Amino acid sequence: MDAASLRNRFTTRRKGFTQHNTVELVRGGSAYFERLASLMAAAKQSFHLQVYIFEQDETGTSVINNLCATAKRGVITRLLVDGYGSRQFPYSWREQLAAAGVQFRLFRPLFSSGDYYFGRRLHHKVAVADGQAGLVGGRNISDRYNDLPAQQAWLDWAVYVEGEAAHQLYAVCDEVFYRANLRPGSPKRENRQLPAWFKKGDVPVAVRRQDWVRRQSGILRSYLHMIYNAEREVFLLSSYFLPGTQARRAMAKAVARGVNVKVIIAGKSDVHIAKEAERYLYRWLLRNKVEVYEYLPQILHGKIATADGIWATVGSFNLNMLSAYASIELNLEIVDAQFAGSVATDIKAVIDKETRQVTANEWRMQENWLRMFWQRVCYSSLRFFFFLFTFYYRRLS
Repeated sequence: MDAASLRNRFTTRRKGFTQHNTVELVRGGSAYFERLASLMAAAKQSFHLQVYIFEQDETGTSVINNLCATAKRGVITRLLVDGYGSRQFPYSWREQLAAAGVQFRLFRPLFSSGDYYFGRRLHHKVAVADGQAGLVGGRNISDRYNDLPAQQAWLDWAVYVEGEAAHQLYAVCDEVFYRANLRPGSPKRENRQLPAWFKKGDVPVAVRRQDWVRRQSGILRSYLHMIYNAEREVFLLSSYFLPGTQARRAMAKAVARGVNVKVIIAGKSDVHIAKEAERYLYRWLLRNKVEVYEYLPQILHGKIATADGIWATVGSFNLNMLSAYASIELNLEIVDAQFAGSVATDIKAVIDKETRQVTANEWRMQENWLRMFWQRVCYSSLRFFFFLFTFYYRRLS
């Protein structure tokens, strides 16, 4: 099948794709933060940064200083962070941002009111300059996600994009920031139009959003469409992997028709209960001939997938219930052989050099009734938690 036919298989009759874009896979923590600083330095009219965790450390201080420098040049500069993930965001930084002219807001997800319910969170990791260049990935603003002299960053990726998709990112950031500012004296939305001349590249890119409260499930649908349409291979790399019934059914059917499905997940996790719940699903994955690999060197934080050397998605979405039902997520879906090939190359290198494969025989030998019971408790507890709060919201709607 030629490249055009492959591209059509993943884009035909699907909305949301823009055609005039260039994309680049950004690898490593230092590369990400260098690109983020470059975006701020290049911004002439506006700069948006939206992130879940923003910590008071060396990396956070550097980003704050760059934001202030951007605003002082007369660029409209806006920072939106999650009220739970960034609950330790210091008041001294807020004062520094205000003095420089940066518009700062917290997204507050802790109480049920209107569109909000307990646990809803802004999980975006997106930056966009002038509606023309953007950066989307899974990295928060913290030393943990950066390469420093004494440590290596948690494993993650991002996409640098220029073109029409960047303008869509600008519109999304503007909308979300505006909703977080519905109060007297709030900044007005800009509604800037993309210049007619700005048509770079020919890569199809779609900005996909997941916000169950607002009935947006574009990222989950893109994953399902990819798995159902894959013909050769699927790589799913997720830091907190707890796929629901639909995704598991799609994976099982893909394997049954001869697709090689490989899942790369954390060997060790910063959220113990989530890892134990994840291991509860190993039996199902191995029984259905899905290959399972655990990443060993450090914490795996990436949220990235690719299929058949043509399709890829990168962003903040983990294939689990939290991302599907309790978070506001943003990914870029990209249909391009060169980009998907670079994603596949990176993932294969991780598999070959930094993982161990979990086999069915090995897993059976490790199992005992106490471990199986605890894993089932963790899995069932997480499922009940998300059912409880999503059910509560449905009753309010």
